[in-house]
Amino acid sequence: MAQFALKTALPAYLHDEQVKIEAYAKAYGLDFFPTWFEVLPYDHMNEIAAYGGFPSRYPHWRFGMSYEELHKSSEYGLSTIYEMVINNSPAVAYLLEGNSLVDQKIVMAHVYAHVDFFKNNFAFASTDQGKDAATGQPIRKWIDAMANHGAVIRRWANRVGIEKIEAFVDDCLSLENLIDPHRPHARKARVTADADEEKNYDKPGEELPRLRVDRDYMESYINPEAFMEAQRKKASDEASKAKKLPEEPDRDVMGFLLEHAPLEAWERDVLAVIRREAYYFAPQAQTKIMNEGWATYWHSKILTEKAADGSEIIDYADRCAGVLATSRDRLNPYKLGVELYRHIEERWNKGQFGKEWDDCDDLATRQSWDRRLGLGRQKIFEVRAHYTDVTFIDEFLTPDFVADQKLFSFGYNEKNERFEVESRQFQEIKQRLLFQLTNAGNPIIRVEDANHKNRSELLLAHDHQGIDLRQDYAQAVLVALERIWHRPVELRTVAEGKLVYLRFDGNEHKVKL
Repeated sequence: MAQFALKTALPAYLHDEQVKIEAYAKAYGLDFFPTWFEVLPYDHMNEIAAYGGFPSRYPHWRFGMSYEELHKSSEYGLSTIYEMVINNSPAVAYLLEGNSLVDQKIVMAHVYAHVDFFKNNFAFASTDQGKDAATGQPIRKWIDAMANHGAVIRRWANRVGIEKIEAFVDDCLSLENLIDPHRPHARKARVTADADEEKNYDKPGEELPRLRVDRDYMESYINPEAFMEAQRKKASDEASKAKKLPEEPDRDVMGFLLEHAPLEAWERDVLAVIRREAYYFAPQAQTKIMNEGWATYWHSKILTEKAADGSEIIDYADRCAGVLATSRDRLNPYKLGVELYRHIEERWNKGQFGKEWDDCDDLATRQSWDRRLGLGRQKIFEVRAHYTDVTFIDEFLTPDFVADQKLFSFGYNEKNERFEVESRQFQEIKQRLLFQLTNAGNPIIRVEDANHKNRSELLLAHDHQGIDLRQDYAQAVLVALERIWHRPVELRTVAEGKLVYLRFDGNEHKVKL
């Protein structure tokens, strides 16, 4: 690599702008990790982007493929990466060498808002690696963690061969969306004794729960035979349940395999690395609209009110228009996110919430409604902290917003051989958005039984939500699962309205009704 490409520190004029923009962001109330900016040429930017923003990752061919795609896209002028930022503490962000000063200002303001979101949104708390004892701030040393993951896999590659490692990584990557993104936030259930009933083991050999009896002659009345038989059945059912693995359907398929699959030491280490990284990236998939909308809201606020002078406003508006441009065939998370934040801010400033507002049916009254509460800024900070895309859309998308933004759902009309508007109805639009966002659009799969048919086979179940699984994708995943489990694997799902079992035994695929 050319020597100049290694000199990535900010030049003095950009450092001065960074200091100013950081001060503006803090004045607005943004709370972020210390942020370190580097300037990269486009080819080095593509290398970093291919690694997901990290300077070092584990060895695998997909990173090279990603680089080639990004490189050709840049060469042909199809796309340009203006910025990247890593959820790390301190945060690390990259600026593209050769961008105009206006572009660099936009990116810096955008980055500070992203880092504020990383630090304060509850979904990203799952990426904490502990707390700093002195400051109480979360520890996130993910650049180090990713480098350590690479070292682990390289060490095993030297021992067992890179071909075996890459083949196994391929299998693991086929399963990287089979995690439970809610698991890091779940609390263990507490078992408490019933206030009206407690166990009595006074009699030798007694193991069934009984209601307390102070007089022996009352035993048959307090604990009749029908009650004791029910207790025996309950104890038997619980014993049977305890023998089942897992006791309850487990959505964290990768975690289940890591704990129970017959893996060699190197396989277990590789699977653990892929799973840990999958959980690191999960919050970003859960909050794409919120995160990009938040960053766009604040870079717009900072540039138009503070950082851009009169000669730069037209250039800023041109860049921002490109970021917020929409098309008929894709959802623009920047546009939807920033407009919904602005809608929330306006509603809470005017007091357009609560029972009185919901019960008002008069259109003229609703249009002129303004209680001058000024709660908008406080509300959007609260939303930023406590929501993900699904709950964000579910709670704050309103019919007025859909009408103002001219949102609609569309689909392909086979008769006319073109895409057409299917509906402008609020509920249909909202449901389609929520459906696309739930689990980042991935199917929800759970481990049902690790001893299916009492033959140590693995049974999984697909939570069918109206869309059938793609057969080729499902078969590829079953192949990966069978290689890891070393026994046949079945997946229960619905295809064309019928319950079916997709099975792979290591040699052939079968479909059973």
